[in-house]
Amino acid sequence: MFHQIIAFIRQIYDVKALISWGGLSLISFIIFAETGLFFGFFLPGDSLLVTAGIFAKTGELSISWLLLASSIAAILGDQVGYALGFKAGHALFQREDSLFFKKKHLKKAHDFYEKYGAKTIVLARFVPIVRTFAPAVAGIAEMSYFRFIAYNMLGGFLWILAMAGGGYALAGLIPDIGKRIHLVILAVIFISLLPGLFEFWRSKQPARS
Repeated sequence: MFHQIIAFIRQIYDVKALISWGGLSLISFIIFAETGLFFGFFLPGDSLLVTAGIFAKTGELSISWLLLASSIAAILGDQVGYALGFKAGHALFQREDSLFFKKKHLKKAHDFYEKYGAKTIVLARFVPIVRTFAPAVAGIAEMSYFRFIAYNMLGGFLWILAMAGGGYALAGLIPDIGKRIHLVILAVIFISLLPGLFEFWRSKQPARS
């Protein structure tokens, strides 16, 4: 069972193969699932989008359709997350942990929301795991629906533009980037983890008197 899980994770994180196999439809589904469904917290949204942007530059995808479809998927995903939080409410914090749901992730998103307020919906887009649970926390907090929509659309568009557009621009700057795609993916994963690592480091620092 353990080996099967490892093999599945390796397949999920082989974003180049995912894009080649599933194209725009699979990209959109993964973005939707990562932002709207709790089990999607482990999906490789950042690296997937950057790689898709690179593919768009090489002509294997349309950059216009990539930006449009991914933005819609990201916005709809957050809408679903908000609805789940609004309807399930605080019962989510009582739910038992499972393979695809961890209360610690919800708590982390809650702390993020407590710190940044409504801006969380924009900022969380750039923080793995937090972006999956932040919409639900906004729903639990009964954030104004129309305010949520505004932040959701802004955050979704900025995230997609930064990741996919960044990959597209990067492919234009680095010759034969396709031969170095795995290095790019590793760099994106590392950079996307930096905010979480920084927060972890800050939490371990002694409080100042």
